[in-house]
Amino acid sequence: MISEEEARARILEKIVPLPEQTVSLATALGCFSAQHVTARLPLPAFDNTAMDGYAVIASSCKNGQRLRVTGEQAAGPDRNLRVDHGAAVRIFTGAPIPQGADAVVMQEDVTREGGEIIVNVDVEAGDFIRRRGCDLAEGQTILAKGERIRAASVALLASQGFAESTVGGEVNAAVLSTGDELVEPGKKIGPGQIYDSNSALLHALLKRCGAVVNSIEHSRDDRESLTDAIQRGIENHVLVITGGVSVGKHDLVKEALRQGGAKIEIWRVAIKPGKPFLFGSVKQKALSPQSSQRSRSRSRTQSAREGEALPQTNSCFIFGLPGNPVSAFVTFLQFVRPAILKMMGATNLNLPHVPAALALDLTNDGDRPHYIRGRLERGKFAPFGRQESHALFGLSQSNALVRLAVGESLKADEIVDVQIWD
Repeated sequence: MISEEEARARILEKIVPLPEQTVSLATALGCFSAQHVTARLPLPAFDNTAMDGYAVIASSCKNGQRLRVTGEQAAGPDRNLRVDHGAAVRIFTGAPIPQGADAVVMQEDVTREGGEIIVNVDVEAGDFIRRRGCDLAEGQTILAKGERIRAASVALLASQGFAESTVGGEVNAAVLSTGDELVEPGKKIGPGQIYDSNSALLHALLKRCGAVVNSIEHSRDDRESLTDAIQRGIENHVLVITGGVSVGKHDLVKEALRQGGAKIEIWRVAIKPGKPFLFGSVKQKALSPQSSQRSRSRSRTQSAREGEALPQTNSCFIFGLPGNPVSAFVTFLQFVRPAILKMMGATNLNLPHVPAALALDLTNDGDRPHYIRGRLERGKFAPFGRQESHALFGLSQSNALVRLAVGESLKADEIVDVQIWD
């Protein structure tokens, strides 16, 4: 049994980013930038007005001043108008500032009388003018390599005229649940059986990471059916197996993987919940496009055209997670998630974390670091529900983790580092 720090380091050492791909902005959301991107244009691109009103010369505007209106500039093509002393140009939000003007007076602050306005306030130079480049300068970084592309990032790229973005590769994954006790939701359940919740959990977690889940299968505790399911699963970049990785008579996963040519790199990690965790890999054949028909890659503009194979690693990486749902959840977050993010080209592989005050005392008397599930609200973390590895309801009501080292005791109101997943 190895430490979780060593396990994570050994996993990430094996993982390599997938080849980069060029995608349309419409499909870039959630991907990771494969390049350092700088601004090609300033924002705003020209001096413009922040309000509907009148472009004026501030020095010729005093409270009560009367000005003649000499033209009108709407948002759109610049009409190359000019403002002289004693004059004003009607202007609308976003429109370019006419030559000579150094301020805008809001329409609410003037009285219009035919072809003239009366200014009802004092005006200062710069009022309600958005200067060229005040938001973003040419050459300024707008997207760092490895940064996740968010909705606002897409808008910023579009503002620079980018129709496409170069991003990290797309991870294709398969989920395999094991156990004679499991029944697919929607079907009739028998005595001693339970519904398969782990497949739904892992599917959701993989999608949340940005992976494409190509298959979800269940295998009985039978060597032949398990081996067949594994062979189908390793056609993907990642295979996540839940259950069957411990040491019981019916825990057949490890042996089935070895018989299929997989190399087991890690088995058993000092973490609670989640000790019977497995990581391995198997050499992989090139995937055909047909093996990922549900993949988002069909909308890509370069590297996933019809007839091309999807980008590959040399191996399928296999993660064997415990059968208890909380154990599967915690080990996914600590080991599977960072591996997938690295494959996608991310640079920050950690869960978001914030400081928070504990709502009550916590102690770890065990021999493994313990991840406490709980709820973070208004800067305070409180454990929620039972902390056993089967306690799915408590997990469903939680949004954060606190890690307690072996022998560690923390007092109520003490500030701790809290990992957030939702």
